[in-house]
Amino acid sequence: MKPRISMITLGVENLEKSVKFYKKGLGFPKMDSPPEVAFFTLNGSWLGLYNREALAEDAYVSSEGNGFEGITLSHNVSTEDEVDKIMEQASSIGAIISKIAQKISWGGYSGYFKDPDGHLWEVAYNPFFWVGPED
Repeated sequence: MKPRISMITLGVENLEKSVKFYKKGLGFPKMDSPPEVAFFTLNGSWLGLYNREALAEDAYVSSEGNGFEGITLSHNVSTEDEVDKIMEQASSIGAIISKIAQKISWGGYSGYFKDPDGHLWEVAYNPFFWVGPED
């Protein structure tokens, strides 16, 4: 049996702008793709479930209307410095920072930004366990 791959697909207004954002802003490796779509390889996928109101509050956005759509995407990294670097990269390519990276009550470190289409991303470091591929 072939391994299964989970994929998250985001609807974007401007494919070229979004490809540039994810390739240059976040450093995601782009796969060969047909011109009407873009695919990036990631190191596996996780699904996190969290209270909608609490997650919106954590990202400093409204949980109603278009301020918060009930989902965030997380980009997990191995150090606090890496969080800061990625937040700066994302901002330099057009992301809107909704929460500056900072220490979190449970001991981690994270910040939030909105991509060019308003999709909310958390960049996070968890010192208690690695969220990513095994070495």
